[in-house]
Amino acid sequence: MRAKALLVVFALLALAGCGSAKIVSPKPQTVIGSVPTQTAPATTSTTAATTTTATTGGGGGGGGGGGKAVFASNGCGSCHTFKAAGSNGKIGPDLDKLAQYAKQAKQPLDKFVRESITDPKAYVQPGFQPVMPSFASISKPQLDSLVQFLTKGS
Repeated sequence: MRAKALLVVFALLALAGCGSAKIVSPKPQTVIGSVPTQTAPATTSTTAATTTTATTGGGGGGGGGGGKAVFASNGCGSCHTFKAAGSNGKIGPDLDKLAQYAKQAKQPLDKFVRESITDPKAYVQPGFQPVMPSFASISKPQLDSLVQFLTKGS
């Protein structure tokens, strides 16, 4: 009789654990800080022969407008301050000081900016953590536009 009672108790405990069959996802109790969302307006410039849209990332008009769109679409402003983009992120280095950082890294500005985007752990500005993800997967035209945008504003 005792074995039967233990078996019943064990069965009840096992069934109680199977409960609602609902998938539970953990959610934070407290959220500290926020990541601002950014959108880049699609600006179109028209010349006599062509029409270029800034959001293509192809760099029309010398890459400045395309680079700003690439900056916004990849969320760069969430972590970095850069006046030309109207961003004021505080997680990563201030991109208005890129020329100074390149000098500290003993690299030409263009090379330094390109490498910082595609291999951000190659040089980490003192005082910052190596938390920036690599953006090596963006296309070459987008990368060229972004580098040009960042180096013009520095």
